[in-house]
Amino acid sequence: MALSWAVGAMSTTTMESVPLTSREAASGILGSVSLTCWIFLLVPQLIENYRNGNAEAISLLFLAVWFIGDITNLIGGLWAGLVPVIVAIAVYFCIADGVLITQCLYYKARNERRAARHHRRHSSAEVPDPLTPLLGRRFSDNLGLPGSRRRSSASLPGGYSRRSSEAEIALAKIVEENESGWSAWLKNTASVLAILVIGTAGWAVAWQSGVWSPTPQDHNGGVDMATGAQILGYASAVCYLGARLPQIYKNYCDKSCEGLSLLFFILSLLGNLTYGAGILCHSTEQGYVMTNLPWLIGSLGTMVEDITIFVQFRLYAAQSPQLTGAVV
Repeated sequence: MALSWAVGAMSTTTMESVPLTSREAASGILGSVSLTCWIFLLVPQLIENYRNGNAEAISLLFLAVWFIGDITNLIGGLWAGLVPVIVAIAVYFCIADGVLITQCLYYKARNERRAARHHRRHSSAEVPDPLTPLLGRRFSDNLGLPGSRRRSSASLPGGYSRRSSEAEIALAKIVEENESGWSAWLKNTASVLAILVIGTAGWAVAWQSGVWSPTPQDHNGGVDMATGAQILGYASAVCYLGARLPQIYKNYCDKSCEGLSLLFFILSLLGNLTYGAGILCHSTEQGYVMTNLPWLIGSLGTMVEDITIFVQFRLYAAQSPQLTGAVV
């Protein structure tokens, strides 16, 4: 979630008035859409974790490395002297990361406590009373043997009832699959359209109010930036590129993406795409591109990893009927 585009698009107002060209307007709109994506990015995953009552699907290492990337990005923004609104947004990113990490740790600790209590109750219930007659103890123990209930139900003439219940469950899954697939498709599409509208409207308001204005380009297209800020930019790019690898590996090991919010990764892809495009729309001069290279690498490079996660959603959805149709 880098903010380097602000150096060109939201810098302090220059003395001379710069005409608004279509390319500069596109850069401003794309940058605004990108910021809108980042602002709402973590909300879908927070809601998904709340609905599931756990956060087992998301890799804590993924969040930790991403958090480090946002911290280095914030320090780099302060070092580069970006305008206050951009620094404030960078602070928001760090706070949002902290909220998601805290939620994941909370659910992990809570569910571990519940599992431990359940295990203790189950263990104490299985301890036989020494006063219980041996015959009665054998009879009661047999009721708790793994598979004993399945064998008894299969031997009943009503084995038909077991098969019928399985058929009902399968039918319910098919109905749930169709409903969740359509609702997820509509939700994701509507969310993307809303982000585009909000981002464009935000740019228009910023332009009309004078918060945003076209920025003149230097002859070499470069932007002055401290060397330390540039180094932190590369550090944040490395963090952003490496953050998704633990999540991709976890999905591969679990052979599932259940519990992950697809909209979370859709907004990430859209944010990175509009971010990189916004930089290149502003200028493709060598000096400017080299100045913004670490942020371009961090944004456009992670798109490949986001697409990999989309492939995992589709691949593992074929193995888990509950997720089929969830991919836009």
